[in-house]
Amino acid sequence: MQPVHLHSLSELERASLQRIAFYRLQENHTISAINFPKAGPKQNKSIRSKLESFSKEKKDCCPLAFGIPLSQVIANDRAHKQMQEAVKGNRRVWLEVEASVTEFRTQIQKKSPLGGSCVRSYEVLTDEPLSPIFLDRRSQSQRRGAVSVDSITDLGDNTSRLLEALQLSHPNELDLRRTLERKRMLSLNPIYRQVPRIVDRCCQHIEAYGLQTVGIFRVGSSKKRVQQLREEFDQGLDVFLDEHQSVHEVAALLKEFFRDMPDSLIPRKLYTAFVSTASVKGMAQLLTLQLLVYLLPPCNSDTLYRLLQFLNKVAQHAENVTGPDGQEILGNKMTASNLATIFGPNLLQREKLLERESSVMEIEDTTMVILVVQRLIENYEALFTVSTEVQQDILRNLFQTDPDVIDYLLRRKFKTTL
Repeated sequence: MQPVHLHSLSELERASLQRIAFYRLQENHTISAINFPKAGPKQNKSIRSKLESFSKEKKDCCPLAFGIPLSQVIANDRAHKQMQEAVKGNRRVWLEVEASVTEFRTQIQKKSPLGGSCVRSYEVLTDEPLSPIFLDRRSQSQRRGAVSVDSITDLGDNTSRLLEALQLSHPNELDLRRTLERKRMLSLNPIYRQVPRIVDRCCQHIEAYGLQTVGIFRVGSSKKRVQQLREEFDQGLDVFLDEHQSVHEVAALLKEFFRDMPDSLIPRKLYTAFVSTASVKGMAQLLTLQLLVYLLPPCNSDTLYRLLQFLNKVAQHAENVTGPDGQEILGNKMTASNLATIFGPNLLQREKLLERESSVMEIEDTTMVILVVQRLIENYEALFTVSTEVQQDILRNLFQTDPDVIDYLLRRKFKTTL
């Protein structure tokens, strides 16, 4: 058994991993730093804030990407993909029908004698199949076989519920009985990749055209064009970012997406626990961060990994280098520390404090947030790896709750008959 990537685990394994990570953090007294906020009394909004909220809702009616929960963005992207594949499927069916009609006409012309009646032509052809397309065509729901994890558009409503993001909840609520009732609902297949389309496309664009751009994420951009791109994603349009698109506009758009999330990419419930690792040194810090990463819901985990992977790549191009021809190539000047300074406050946000508390704590916390996010950028690959030891703990944990799945998981991991 070899170390594996976190995202290669099945939904069932991830749920087990979350329990293991929680109890290990509890043993290290790190988990006490996790806050589970209770709903407080509602504060009355001023008339001005109500009007601003109303005008914003009217302007951004039902956005599909910005200012909504991450899980909803993922669901909207799935619906977008389903619609695209439905259009492609309809077009494919139409082309098949058109080809069948053309073939039918060709057969009539070949079989029917000149001057013959239409009835005669039809009788000649009745003994022959018109087209294998219609005879062999079956609806997708009648086909047998396994469902591919990548074919998320093929999943029915009941099956797709298995792939919803795991919700953070207090482990005291996760008793064994509830786990046993829920175990049959969890999938044994790896969870499909849950990264918002806008994040993927922005990262891909900058990786292709902006890694050498000096001051990326710092230099200003056209607010009008950024707003236009934002509206296109919010309307569900298929936005393509090519070489003609300004790198600074795409960078600003990516920052806005994470800034406007209702809950930060690293959920606020885990803010204090993540920030507390700033005072831990060396390998102990990385091991604690790794366990905290394991607690993230799949959609947050997948998106965070994609972002950290991208930021690490940007940081690798920060310094000037000498090209093959001896010419100096300028770096983008964006080190891991600089990137953490820009993205940290958007990725790690604490629960809102009272005004008298915020001014003192914000300055102190900002430094720790930057340090923690810098560590995440620099060590993202190791943090999202599941060691052999932890995998064995997962199997032991699953054996206690559901022995029947162990044989399947071992076969999948070792690819051999036991």
